[in-house]
Amino acid sequence: MSGSTLFTDAMALTATGDGVYHGELNEHWTIGPKVHGGAMLALCANAARMEHGQPGVEPIAVSGNFLWAPDPGQMQVVTTVRKRGRRISLIDVELNQGGRTAVRASITLGEPEHHVPPLLSVNPVIPLMQPEPPPGLESIGEGHPMADIVHLARGCDIRPSLTTMEPRSDGGPPVIEYWVRPKGVAPDVLFALLCGDVSAPVTFGVNRFGWAPTVQLTAYLRTLPADGWLRVLCTTVQIGQDWFDEDHIVVDSAGHIVVQSRQLAMVPSE
Repeated sequence: MSGSTLFTDAMALTATGDGVYHGELNEHWTIGPKVHGGAMLALCANAARMEHGQPGVEPIAVSGNFLWAPDPGQMQVVTTVRKRGRRISLIDVELNQGGRTAVRASITLGEPEHHVPPLLSVNPVIPLMQPEPPPGLESIGEGHPMADIVHLARGCDIRPSLTTMEPRSDGGPPVIEYWVRPKGVAPDVLFALLCGDVSAPVTFGVNRFGWAPTVQLTAYLRTLPADGWLRVLCTTVQIGQDWFDEDHIVVDSAGHIVVQSRQLAMVPSE
């Protein structure tokens, strides 16, 4: 699977018994030399879903702590079932490489609401972003200024609005816009969870670039994604001297909120 750029191949796991799964951290789903954090959380969620084994049950809440940044290559995922309930189950997951735990996650499983009208919804994406990327918005690829870093663009069509990453003239907070979809397949639950960590750091909006390692990320799956583009809106509440928060809202082509996420990360040095 290492040569494949398909997202479904990157999520492939093989059960070896006793809650243990083997797989590979795919070289194409990386940011710079390191594996994309959202891809690793999606792998943890997939292992938990496989271990639970009940149709219709999905990872509705994924909370992960990133202990160190592994390289592409072989890895092992270890699951521990904490609760198997009628509506809610909880499975702990560790993603290990070389005898070290890179990600420790807690996965809450249940049946997400699927295309039923909510009692209340405040969706900030709809008035800002159209279902499809605007004409002329370039996909990350050869010649794109982000192509040398965002390698996961080999497996998905990812179109960031670069102007939304720049510091705002009015001094306001960054509001970064992305349109994303996987290549060759329709977006699924795991890809939607990955999109909860797809944006460049909001610190671009205050002229802080470079590696901004995520320390903790929590994502909620609200519904199953419709086929088509996923719209991603990335915002922040506060960028400190050392730490910053970053929120993602992922909306599908039908206008449904699919994923919400919040992460705590470290501000890049000047």
